[in-house]
Amino acid sequence: MRPFPAVIAVAACLATPITLDAQTTVSQQTRIQLHGLDPSLRDTSVDPCVNFFQYACGTWLKHNPIPRDRSSYGIDVQLTENNNLVLKSVLEQASDPQAQRDADTQKIGDYYATCMDTQAIEKAGLNGLKPALDRVDALSSVKDLAPLLATLQQNGAQALFRLGSEADYKDARHMIATAAQPRLGLPEKGYYQRTDAKSVTLRKQYVEHIAHVLTLVGEPADQAAADAKRVLELETKLASASLSREEMRDPARLYHPTELVNFRIQVGAFDLDTYLHSVGTPSFSMLNVSTPGYFDALNKVLPQTDLASLKAVLRWDLLRSTPGTALPAALDNEQFAFYGKILRGQPEQLVRWKRCAGAVDGALGEALGRVYVARQFSAEDKARTSAIMSDIEAAMGRDIQQLDWMSAPTKTKAEEKLNAVTNKVGYPAHWRDYSSLTITRGDAVGNARRAAAFERHRVLAKIGTPTDKQEWDMSPPTVNADYDPQTNSVNLPAGILQPPYYDPHMGDAVNYGQAGGLEGHELTHGFDDEGRQFNGDGNFNEWWTPADEQKFKERADCVVKEYDGFVAVDDLHVNGKLTLGENIADIGGVRIGYLAWQHRLEQPGVTREADLDGMTPAQQFFTAYAQSWCSSTRPETMRLRVQTDPHSPEEYRVNGVVVNMPEFQQAFGCKAGQPMVSASRCSIW
Repeated sequence: MRPFPAVIAVAACLATPITLDAQTTVSQQTRIQLHGLDPSLRDTSVDPCVNFFQYACGTWLKHNPIPRDRSSYGIDVQLTENNNLVLKSVLEQASDPQAQRDADTQKIGDYYATCMDTQAIEKAGLNGLKPALDRVDALSSVKDLAPLLATLQQNGAQALFRLGSEADYKDARHMIATAAQPRLGLPEKGYYQRTDAKSVTLRKQYVEHIAHVLTLVGEPADQAAADAKRVLELETKLASASLSREEMRDPARLYHPTELVNFRIQVGAFDLDTYLHSVGTPSFSMLNVSTPGYFDALNKVLPQTDLASLKAVLRWDLLRSTPGTALPAALDNEQFAFYGKILRGQPEQLVRWKRCAGAVDGALGEALGRVYVARQFSAEDKARTSAIMSDIEAAMGRDIQQLDWMSAPTKTKAEEKLNAVTNKVGYPAHWRDYSSLTITRGDAVGNARRAAAFERHRVLAKIGTPTDKQEWDMSPPTVNADYDPQTNSVNLPAGILQPPYYDPHMGDAVNYGQAGGLEGHELTHGFDDEGRQFNGDGNFNEWWTPADEQKFKERADCVVKEYDGFVAVDDLHVNGKLTLGENIADIGGVRIGYLAWQHRLEQPGVTREADLDGMTPAQQFFTAYAQSWCSSTRPETMRLRVQTDPHSPEEYRVNGVVVNMPEFQQAFGCKAGQPMVSASRCSIW
């Protein structure tokens, strides 16, 4: 739930070179120097009370066009590039077979070296996929689908449905099995249903893309074209029964505890027992069928689906789920041609080493993270960011107490939840054990499939076990952060706890605008429209009085209407309901960060900062926050984001926040009637 779009990324860097060991230093010249606040990025010809985003980021926008290998480009991407340099150095050292390497270092090094060896990948061709493709071709009836589907899913394919594990909504101490709708080949159900010209054209391009891929794996052109149409037809049926992205944000829609015996009846057209035996799940008698309407539809669709269509979809699911970095160039390029160029408007693919570093992080995140943290994240960094987090929580507690719209009983429950929050800073207390995962140098497809199988086994093995509230859902190098309502925890990886989001060389005004705003954002997610439905133990629970719940909804509706009014691109407005949780967290996070900073200034021995380049400390606070969002996005990507992403465009993550803050208007002397002064201020936290 961290505030970043699509690939929700905030990268990080140090202001000085990072010494990795006696031989290797990331060059100062190759790094972009970034700071918690950079006055030179402003466009001071713009009145901050008219357009604060343009004031804070205008000069940055003028001098930073979107590179051809990016669908969007911002300070967050610049930070990602800096962080990638660290990962590259780590992985190049780890990939040296002559070096002394422990088991995890061998795995990350060999995975990276294999990914980078394009000649070996070309030579291997489709050999790694052939056994699975042959099994699909050999499918003789729908009745024989179960063991094949288990194998495809084990190797990473998003085929027909998802089976996983999650904390029980009503008893978050325990993990239960969960079954849900899959991710289809197009981004969300509306892509299959909209009838405007752009959507019709995109579906045609999608069918052409599928046909191209199937041709590249050996199908005759006529058969590939027919199979591609079969894929779209079947996926359209499945999409019509799926929940939308907006609907998936409502926890009440996603909790349907079901006896296994009843789920077996619900999907009677599918051999569930053989499937579960093939998957190898622990024994269980109850699961959460999070999207029951989808499974009702699947049970009707399967018997009506001809074998040729079923094979086409399974073949496609296998191919689209195989990482492009493990495939021959023709297939890799075809993947990018649709998902990169057409869907996102990105002219060129990222260079190979960056993609391979990302592949290692995805497959072996904590093995890579263990080396990364040892070189990149100091005890001092952890101590100071933890201290800021404590200040943010204390400010949230004071804010709850002074709310004039919330009754005392609900305030008590809110404080109980706040006091129960777990803060996970930097890296996990216990590292993941990868000893059962085999990484073979030179076997790119095999490595990707074994890594997917390892993760799937790890997830399913949690069924029936106690919930581990200390487990991380992202790797330490990740430039991101989130809040998990079922463990009631804020997760702040080391990758994000660097400038500008935490800058040890700058004062409190900047760091409470940056790190404070970040941490306040994640903490506020515990009390947004989704998070507020879970209590301090992580249970889906009605802890609000009816009157307070109604007041919350009225205030949330103010936020929905405000963001509905923002134009994202062309004729598309921001979806205020889809983005509601992130917008509440943006507004609340900055306000909580500001309150924490103001309280710190009242403490003995704390000196108020001096003005900086004509900016008062309060102006520094807001400008630092705004500069974290300096970014441009290609129109195609923005259209995709508006329809799929729960985060608002960057401009409105700035202007949509400050327009609701009297503290901002006071800091910059804004007057009633100016664009950055709301006539109907939205306020929850």
